[in-house]
Amino acid sequence: MKSRSPKIHASHIAALLVLAVIAILVFCGYRTPAAEQIRSLSPSIATSTASRTSLVPQKHAPPDIVYGDRSRKIAIFTFDAGDTTQSAEGILAALAKHHVKGTFFMTGKFIEANPDLVHRVVAAGHEIFNHTYDHKDLTKIPDSAVIAELNGMDAVLSSTTGLSTKPYFRAPYGARDDRVRAAASADGYRSVYWTIDAHDWMEPQGETADQVRQRILTRVVPGSIILMHLGDTLTAAVLDDVMTTLEGQGYTMVSLTQGLPQ
Repeated sequence: MKSRSPKIHASHIAALLVLAVIAILVFCGYRTPAAEQIRSLSPSIATSTASRTSLVPQKHAPPDIVYGDRSRKIAIFTFDAGDTTQSAEGILAALAKHHVKGTFFMTGKFIEANPDLVHRVVAAGHEIFNHTYDHKDLTKIPDSAVIAELNGMDAVLSSTTGLSTKPYFRAPYGARDDRVRAAASADGYRSVYWTIDAHDWMEPQGETADQVRQRILTRVVPGSIILMHLGDTLTAAVLDDVMTTLEGQGYTMVSLTQGLPQ
């Protein structure tokens, strides 16, 4: 007896092809009615998809700034401010003693909590750039929220000092990727990373002033961007000595804008 093989008609093949195309479009995020229905049924999927969707093609996102001008024997000290202010006075004193213009990356909430300190930083001629409004991990929020974080901080600085943070920002925790860089670029910003993380922020884990000092002095090279913080005591404890030592080695300390390649 011959086995029966089901007959596949052309209409069946066409229907299967249509279903396959719809499935591919839904997977890729195309806004067909079916895709919209899936989004409405699963907000978590919608958020995840939005967080991976860039406003600007990722290949157009400018790279991080990791070094200053490596052809000059310079060191760029940058200070993140998003929490407390234990090292603020020591930082300002060391910068003034060495006639150095520093670069501060502040959050909007920090500015709101410390307006007098912010005015002193500006009056001394130091630079303030964007560290977001609320110190969120930018890789975990959608593009619209990335831009809101940057614009929120910029609005606070503008209302406090009349200045803008553009064109530089530093991502909280250093958490950034091509999508974040692209979204920030669309908003007029470029990412500033660092060459040396001083690890002053690890004071609660037992990091010592000598470890911070040695980490900087053994790793510094021409054009280094050094990351330090206001919310610890280690930065204030070592900054004057570190700058004195670097000056003895022939380094000049400059701000970010002074130290970028021309």
